Amino acid sequence: MTIRVLLADDQALIRAGFKMIIDAEPGMQVVAEAGDGREAAELARTARVDVVLMDIRMPVMDGLEATRRICADDALAGVRVLVLTTFEDDDNVLLALQAGASGFLGKNVAPADLLGAVRVVAAGEALLSPTATRGLVTRFLAQLRPPAPTTTAALDVLTDREREILVLVAHGLSNEEIAARLFLSPLTAKTHVNRAMTKLDVRDRAQLVVLAYQSGLVRPDDRL
Repeated sequence: MTIRVLLADDQALIRAGFKMIIDAEPGMQVVAEAGDGREAAELARTARVDVVLMDIRMPVMDGLEATRRICADDALAGVRVLVLTTFEDDDNVLLALQAGASGFLGKNVAPADLLGAVRVVAAGEALLSPTATRGLVTRFLAQLRPPAPTTTAALDVLTDREREILVLVAHGLSNEEIAARLFLSPLTAKTHVNRAMTKLDVRDRAQLVVLAYQSGLVRPDDRL
């Protein structure tokens, strides 16, 4: 099955470079390009895409609002947004994750990391950093407002095991790493993660991480 990709960036040269890399990869295809956020939000629906590579700073409508609209649209529940950013966009990356983005990539990403990232988010996983720089993600999430009591109470729907696994997800562990730590099979770990997402009504792993920090279940200075 071909992964259908939408490129949203106001710089044609960047779009051309990413398109060349993606179209050369078997099983992937750039099916649409947008030069602003409004166009990206429209094309996400009409072009039937699986993954949107979304720049943040664009004219007409920025990538944050476009991400928010895509992720809030029930008709686009299967569409994953991967934000393209630079390290100067720290605050915006946090806002993009809160808006529903499945992760982020630096614009200077290596071709192999770009392709791997598209595959990861297309499979419904979260990509918080292509090089596993979890400290950077923690710094973003540390800027969140103090947890609200209602958000903390929402975690009561989780079993003890699901809560334990949520902590590990928030620390950036993959299903395989969670399975090894808890002496489970990767499939069992994935099942627990999926159940937690269903109970907490979040669309993917990135939103689980945000919720874990917002609720106070995990703090930026916590260590495993």
